[in-house]
Amino acid sequence: MPKNTSLKSILIIGSGPIIIGQACEFDYSGTQALRSLREDGIETILINSNPATIMTDPSMADHVYLKPLTTKSIIQILKEHPQIDAVLPTMGGQTALNLCIEADEKGIWEDFDVKIIGVNIDAINITEDREKFRELMIDIGVPMAPQKTATSYLQGKEIAQEFGFPLIIRSSFTLGGAGASFVYKEEDFDEMLTRGLEASPIHEVMIDKALIGWKEYELELLRDHNNNVVIICTIENMDAIGIHTGDSITVAPAMTLSDKTFQKMRDMAIHMMRSIGDFAGGCNVQFAVSPDENEDIIAIEINPRVSRSSALASKATGYPIAKIAAKLAIGYHLDELDNQITKTTSALFEPTLDYVIVKIPRWNFDKFEGSDRTLGLQMKSVGEVMGIGRSFQEALHKATQSLEIKRNGLGADGKGYKDYDQIIQKLTYASWDRVFVIYDAIQLGIPLSRIQEITKIDMWFLKQYEELYFLEKEISTYKIDTLPKELLLEAKQKGYGDRQIAHMLGCLESQVYNKRDELNINRVYKLVDTCAAEFKAQTPYYYSTFEAPIEKADGTVYVDNESVVSDKKKIIVLGSGPNRIGQGIEFDYCCVHGVLAASECGYETIMINCNPETVSTDFDIADKLYFEPVFWEHIYDIIRHEKPEGVIVQLGGQTALKLAEKLDRYGIKIMGTTYQALDLAEDRGSFSKLLQENNIPYPEFDVAETADEALAVADKLDFPILVRPSYVLGGQGMKIVINKQELEEHVVDLLRKIPNNKLLLDHYLDGAIEAEADAICDGENVYIIGIMEHIEPCGIHSGDSNATLPPFNLGDLVLEQIKDHTKKIALALNTVGLINIQFAVKEDKVYIIEANPRASRTVPFIAKAYGEPYVNYATKVMLGAKKVTDFDFKPHLEGYAIKQPVFSFNKFHNVNKQLGPEMKSTGESILFIDSLRDDQFYDLYSRRKMYLSK
Repeated sequence: MPKNTSLKSILIIGSGPIIIGQACEFDYSGTQALRSLREDGIETILINSNPATIMTDPSMADHVYLKPLTTKSIIQILKEHPQIDAVLPTMGGQTALNLCIEADEKGIWEDFDVKIIGVNIDAINITEDREKFRELMIDIGVPMAPQKTATSYLQGKEIAQEFGFPLIIRSSFTLGGAGASFVYKEEDFDEMLTRGLEASPIHEVMIDKALIGWKEYELELLRDHNNNVVIICTIENMDAIGIHTGDSITVAPAMTLSDKTFQKMRDMAIHMMRSIGDFAGGCNVQFAVSPDENEDIIAIEINPRVSRSSALASKATGYPIAKIAAKLAIGYHLDELDNQITKTTSALFEPTLDYVIVKIPRWNFDKFEGSDRTLGLQMKSVGEVMGIGRSFQEALHKATQSLEIKRNGLGADGKGYKDYDQIIQKLTYASWDRVFVIYDAIQLGIPLSRIQEITKIDMWFLKQYEELYFLEKEISTYKIDTLPKELLLEAKQKGYGDRQIAHMLGCLESQVYNKRDELNINRVYKLVDTCAAEFKAQTPYYYSTFEAPIEKADGTVYVDNESVVSDKKKIIVLGSGPNRIGQGIEFDYCCVHGVLAASECGYETIMINCNPETVSTDFDIADKLYFEPVFWEHIYDIIRHEKPEGVIVQLGGQTALKLAEKLDRYGIKIMGTTYQALDLAEDRGSFSKLLQENNIPYPEFDVAETADEALAVADKLDFPILVRPSYVLGGQGMKIVINKQELEEHVVDLLRKIPNNKLLLDHYLDGAIEAEADAICDGENVYIIGIMEHIEPCGIHSGDSNATLPPFNLGDLVLEQIKDHTKKIALALNTVGLINIQFAVKEDKVYIIEANPRASRTVPFIAKAYGEPYVNYATKVMLGAKKVTDFDFKPHLEGYAIKQPVFSFNKFHNVNKQLGPEMKSTGESILFIDSLRDDQFYDLYSRRKMYLSK
């Protein structure tokens, strides 16, 4: 059956601001769905309140509504667009599903004659209501853990008495494991039960008998209206049951499952999907398997929508699940659709992987003072990375190198734990760094059987770790000039970085690199092709690996490199790596626009990034995608292979910016602002001197590199003092101190965490108003794209402030100073591209806080508020294709737009929720108001000083 021709206009519900448990994977899914529907000539209407994403870009849908995700907004849209035939709610996570259910209960879809496609309400209700789901599974013969539902405290206590401990508590109708917990001891049960009941919107929890040590698996499925089902990917959690799958290290394909059990699991998953309702679209099923020879299978849950795992599965296999799911929702059958990568095979073919994928979550516990850092059933990670390799070991190393936590991979960097008790503690209470601690434990001589007993991680994975440790030990017995070629090749094939090998050999990284070059041990690039090279792939989506040379019959020796270099002029865009607080989805938005703009300028575009959740790593955004760590060694090899005209570093946040020095040192052209200018702005001391030379006011300051120097500076400056390290993002390590004792404690702590850093101490302007401006500069002309005034006072990080565009309370004199300072600084820094400057305004005098000559968090917000493609313009300026004066700027905004931060404090109990100079928000939404008399503005303004912390 081809598409349903009666569907001409479809409403898609987005997922709103990014929170822990619901991140940019839904931006990726939603973007794919929008593009997929437009290919079929369907009018798309989108509602989403997140300004930072590419999904809400005007180019993505026919009509984009940046409105709060409420039924009130839905009614407004349906009145404005009576032509809407259907709603697709499966692309926006739990937020979209919950809104769809609420609208259904209120009769809104019926009133406006709108069909729900991609899922049905019964399927949502059955899968979300734990009791109904359990009953259905029993009916269809799918085993589940012993469990019962409780809707009151008393019922919960009775169930606990019956089952005994340990227990699992799961809340109904929640996302990211909200309200869920693993309860080992009776004394913890009361608090956890209360928390679970409160987290559920219907005050219901499911209490399970805990299956300690069972292994966890996920299957990603697609089904069409003809009841054809394909299983796209099987994902195995390295961590045993008890850690939320979003916080688990996951591996694809499944590594430790027998074929017999795998087939049984497939059959169960298909049976479950068909039994929950008659719908066409994507589905995610989770299972637990006993760790013994029986391999008993029980079902954990099923989600009738695209999920975090389906974004991962799409990137892991090259099969775009959301894109195909959207086609199925409008009536296509799987056998009528093409495989998007081969273009010649059918979408009904299941992908085959001839490589291994490892996903590792990225946490931000440092932003939540006092938080419980152990991992459990409630998700706590803010992002994730993915590594692709020819073996588990190579993929694991590439994933650890992608995390950007100052580690070079597993071991071999001198940063491991050496204390036995500390290691045992971290293994027992699963910690965020357990992926590294396992290696440390093996290095310390703790037997694998003991590690397995504590962690319940399958012995196969532990043996893989042990092999790596044995290899490190063997290499450490050599020196650089005596290391055999075979050992060096083996280390590279197992994913060790040059830096790690240098650490083992006691030499420089460059010496290892040169030796590799000399011995011809170079990276080769392989295609992610969905079919293990059975058919020719049309899509240039690559990962790197190392191969032993192959000798042909005629004696020629070669290694097989599948990435063919064209003779076109090329531009590389460096991505922003994993999402984290301080560097989120807004930089992915900028990277996507940068790629598209470079393409418009006639360049072949190359994207390097390792974040599986984002649109920039979609295989058809750039001409070539290298799914690789944004890590120097990997990038340099790609540059040597591709020989681009230059590299864009301004759009990938601090991740890309940190690589500018190396690029400059190796003579690689940085497009736009030079490394010297970028470094000058990052170095707090040098930047303050630049302001001095240009007669631009700034708070009294001095620089310190030790605690003694800081105390001496404090004698010259008045308290309160703002302490700021150099080269950080998201206000990391910034703090306002009010006396010498606080200053000393903070400086000592900072220099322990960030050694050899240059700290800027400046007098904190108490009670000042904070403002910021973004501008585009071509080295001669400056155009200010937006000036924002913060509702909160100076001292709260700009990412945590409500920013109002245009300003609501700055007089003409102040605005003139802001414009004047912005232009002067942009030109003094020789900016070519984007720049963001932050100001403090006190007694009508404008002081400079800092300048960032790169894309900022606020650029997408201003672009959406004014309806102009500023990143596109800025990229063309960086490439030298246009001058600022070539653009016809026509910003349009009636009233005001407010960028509102969103926090995920509810994931961390007992944390300090006060706001200060260090950023804590995980996402943002946009609010449009007609005037300052709006109640919402009044409410924000009246609370502005509530939580300023030191």
